Amino acid sequence: MTTTKIAIVVRDDLAAWQRLNVTAFLASGVAATFPASVGERYEDGSGTAYLPMFGQPVLVYAADLAALTQARGRAVERGLGVGVYTEELFATGNDEDNRAAVRAVPTEKLRLVGLSVHGPRNAVDKVLKGLSLHP
Repeated sequence: MTTTKIAIVVRDDLAAWQRLNVTAFLASGVAATFPASVGERYEDGSGTAYLPMFGQPVLVYAADLAALTQARGRAVERGLGVGVYTEELFATGNDEDNRAAVRAVPTEKLRLVGLSVHGPRNAVDKVLKGLSLHP
């Protein structure tokens, strides 16, 4: 049993395609930063190889902006792995512009639409306390 947890929180007023896009981008940050969270490659019975996936569940939550902001603060205070996706990133087209868009906004003014958190199970649970799983 793994001792860490991966959680994604998406803002509850986003369009379905935006929620999926934000979830995918935030999950990629966890995989890139915590390579031990990724399992081995898959192979079917005919020997065809497939990409590896996380070796643990990814829980997806929904929240409003205030709850996202609060969870981000808690996660940072606890020193957990945190990823952010802001409203501005919907208008950019590449990683360099994404980073510049986030860098241009002070922490207290981030318009979060998504958040990823990775860390010890109990710490992630405390950070996300009160949030509901995405329907």
